[in-house]
Amino acid sequence: MSSRLIAVVGATGTGKSDLALDIAEELARRGETAEIVGSDAMQLYRGMDIGTAKLPVAERRGIAHHMLDVLDPAEDAAVAWYQGEARAAITAIHGRGHTAILAGGSGLYVSSVLFDFQFPPRDEALRARLEAELIEHGPGAMYQRIAAKDPETAARIDPHNGRRLVRALEVLELGKDTHKAALPEKPVAWQPHRIIATGIPREELVVRLDARVVRMWEQGMVAEVAELRKHGLEDGTTAPRAIGYAQALAQLRGDMSEAEAIAETQALTRRYARRQVSWFRRYEHAHWIDARDTTAADLLVAK
Repeated sequence: MSSRLIAVVGATGTGKSDLALDIAEELARRGETAEIVGSDAMQLYRGMDIGTAKLPVAERRGIAHHMLDVLDPAEDAAVAWYQGEARAAITAIHGRGHTAILAGGSGLYVSSVLFDFQFPPRDEALRARLEAELIEHGPGAMYQRIAAKDPETAARIDPHNGRRLVRALEVLELGKDTHKAALPEKPVAWQPHRIIATGIPREELVVRLDARVVRMWEQGMVAEVAELRKHGLEDGTTAPRAIGYAQALAQLRGDMSEAEAIAETQALTRRYARRQVSWFRRYEHAHWIDARDTTAADLLVAK
């Protein structure tokens, strides 16, 4: 059967990228062609490679990839924009008679493609004002405003994620009753799909993630960020706040030592992984696996 949509999702460090490639190769052995569509918000950015664990072209096994390296660091990624672009890529893949594999760990981005999410309008002037307030007053005050306006949304949002806080307040001030209007609990599927979710026991994942952050610095994370600064990294509002990149920037500015930057990145990565698992656990029909002991061949015969 061709023209399928398979989503490979899960927390960072659980083997999604390799599994997506394995599935594509197994399909090829069965006479089908698959192409991969990225669903990692930070892998959209050109030059953000080490800190996002983006697969180099040479390691993509000759399999076509989409939604990687499509934005400059100074540009802002918006999930509503991503939804349209990723769906267009999937539609084109299906038009070629191929299977699309949506692979990544940015929960909202994945859901925006798989389900019929309707995004509230945007107001550039309002958002600019709210972003200025975030800088001046910090996320704590902004979170309290959301809690006063919509306690249910406050319970669902990360109180430290400035971008999400700004967006929530933007939606609320534009007149939506609740921010969750854009995030339905039981959305309708955009089209038939299968979800494979990768997981690793928490205690093992923490060790893997901490080691991965150390490797990022050993592989040249700070040099990568220094180069990105030349291309407008600090001019955007999304890329410079990415986990690891914000800390490497602080190290370059002299605000953090290398040890402090690594430790903070490790802590934030662990917290982010917890949120990813919580997000993907909402997917009632997801098939959860440990990618270390499950083969693509097994998955493609599993119901």
